[in-house]
Amino acid sequence: MKQTFKPGQTATRSGQYEIIGPRGGETGKERTVVTGEPLPPTPKAGQVYVLVDKTKN
Repeated sequence: MKQTFKPGQTATRSGQYEIIGPRGGETGKERTVVTGEPLPPTPKAGQVYVLVDKTKN
């Protein structure tokens, strides 16, 4: 299983982070986050982020 990140946590790498539902299902929604920035709030409680596409820079 991939590492999950909670909203507000600092992004470890720049890239596309997908929102994962409370039961582990994919939502199909992604957010672009830069290294060192906090992850934005999720639309619903209990959702987390998974890094799905790292940037090349």
